[in-house]
Amino acid sequence: MTMNINGAVQAYDRMLRQGGSAPGLEARDSGGADFSSLLQRAAERAADTMLEGEKQTIQAGAGAADLTQVGMAVSKAGMTLGTVGALRGKVVQAYQEILRMPV
Repeated sequence: MTMNINGAVQAYDRMLRQGGSAPGLEARDSGGADFSSLLQRAAERAADTMLEGEKQTIQAGAGAADLTQVGMAVSKAGMTLGTVGALRGKVVQAYQEILRMPV
């Protein structure tokens, strides 16, 4: 899937010049948190999701859990793991691009 980032930026710029505001495009306040604390919270949430999936799986093995809840928890854990893996790949790719920049 090819994305045209220039087209998206131009469309966003046109919308702002027209004075329009679409839901979800307004500025968001991060509550004064810096980037590292935002990453830390995201990592903690991801770890919590993974732990919940493990907990549900253990309860299912003991016969003390609803299989629907187990399936949902394991599915969420799988999506979280996929997202974390994709983000890791993007960070490594960005780091490699920075290393290739001429000084």
